[in-house]
Order: sequence, then structure tokens, then C-alpha cells
Amino acid sequence: MMDKPRIAVHKFASCDGCQLAFLNMGPELLELANHVEIVHFVEAGMVAPDAEVDIAFVEGSVSTEEDIERIHAIRKLSKQVITIGACAGSGGLQALRNLADGEQWLNELYPQPQYIQSLNNTHPVKDYIKVDFEVWGCPVSTQQIKQVVTSLLLGASPLQSKDKICLECKRQQRVCTLVTIPTTGTPKELENRQKACLGPITAAGCGALCPSVGRACYGCYGLADNAEPAALARRFEGLGLVSKAIAQKLLLFHSHEDALRRAAENMSETQEAFNGQ
Repeated sequence: MMDKPRIAVHKFASCDGCQLAFLNMGPELLELANHVEIVHFVEAGMVAPDAEVDIAFVEGSVSTEEDIERIHAIRKLSKQVITIGACAGSGGLQALRNLADGEQWLNELYPQPQYIQSLNNTHPVKDYIKVDFEVWGCPVSTQQIKQVVTSLLLGASPLQSKDKICLECKRQQRVCTLVTIPTTGTPKELENRQKACLGPITAAGCGALCPSVGRACYGCYGLADNAEPAALARRFEGLGLVSKAIAQKLLLFHSHEDALRRAAENMSETQEAFNGQ
């Protein structure tokens, strides 16, 4: 019998939500343990950060000098590195500090900031090492993790949908959050009226979760193929959003994405958003 593939789950700057995608498997996690050897997963009780593994899952962004050293060590110890979640993929919400003065934020938030060992900017994992596959979401879902692990166990490359969220809404016959709809209709249809939704530029995979409950998409699944952030920004202007609000919307999860930054920077008055005002 061949040796079981060895798996590690590492945490960096994050809320732990993506790691819960593993724990939420419940009994299926025990079944998974029949096919793989989980050697490091602190949240589940296995601690071996320096173990060599076949697959390393990484949650969270790189925010300290120690993080830089650790992510390079993980790359050397792992045959494959897979990031899970928007924090690992693009810096996540904490990367918003990159748009402001990071040192100033530390001084304002902590009474003794000299003891906070933090980089001036927060970075996605791919800024430092080669990443073999990215699983997007905030957080990722248990189903996504199962699909990735199953594909790898079968010797296949995991698939990543780059269709747009709009297609998921259409398949589910949901009213578009960006268009004007009649003043009569169901409460859910009325609630979905003319919202600044990032669905037209965001990759599918979540099942259009936010639009399904009357909220606009936040873009946590990363950019879709052929995304046009600048065109969407102009559409948001048509909804009455000021430049600052548009920039903040575009950069909420992905302040590192060049296309989103360019679209935000092209908006007038955007500098206010970058200064955190």
C-alpha cells in the first residue's frame, strides 16, 4: 500500500474562518483521515510545523518579518502549496491598511506600538513564494476544500471557476442587484434594487450567496476572467456613489490587484480613500 499523502494546514494573519472549512466536515474529516495523514493542523490538535508534507494549505496574509521567514520555510517543506481564502490570496481585509499610513495606524490603535512587530504593508502569500493553486472565498466553503482534496488524491488538477457571479444569479433566476426593477414585487426583489454589486467582475463559486439574501457581492472570490473594473466603477457612479465610496468598494478585499487599483485611482477624489479619511 502506498503511503498516505501528508497534509499540513498553516495559519497566518486571519480570522481562522477558512480553517473551519476543514473542521466543518464533521464525520467526513474522519473519513478524510483514512486517505491522508494530517501532520500539522493546530486548530485540530496536530502540531508539527517543520514537517515535510505533500500538500500545505495556507490561510492568512503575510504581515510580519517572522511570517516571511515562515512562508519560505513552508514552501521548502511542501511539494504543493495551496492558499485558502481572500487573506492568503490577495491580502484580505487587513490589507486595507496598505492604503493608509501603517505606522500611523499602529500608533493610533496601540498604547505601546513599539512592541508590535509588523510590516508596513500586508501581502498575499504569492508575493513571496510560488503558489500551486488558490482557493478563494471569505471564508472558503467545506465543499471547495473537499473538491480540491479529492482532485489531488485522484491525481487531477483542481478546477477553479472563473465565470462571473452574474451567471450564478441568472441560473438561479435572481433579480440583478445593479438594475432598476419595478416598485412592486416581492420583498426580496425590492431589497435587491440598484446596489453596488461586484458580481460582474467577481469569479463564481459561492452560489451567489450574498445576492441570494438581498446583499450586493463583496468580491471575496477574486477577479473573474475578462473583468472590467473601470467599467463597473462608471456604473457605480450612475447609482450615485461618490468616488471615495467606489474606491473603497473596489479595494475592500483586493487592494493588491492592479486592475482594481487602476480603476480606483482613475476615480476623482480617490486620494481621500487612500489616506483613510
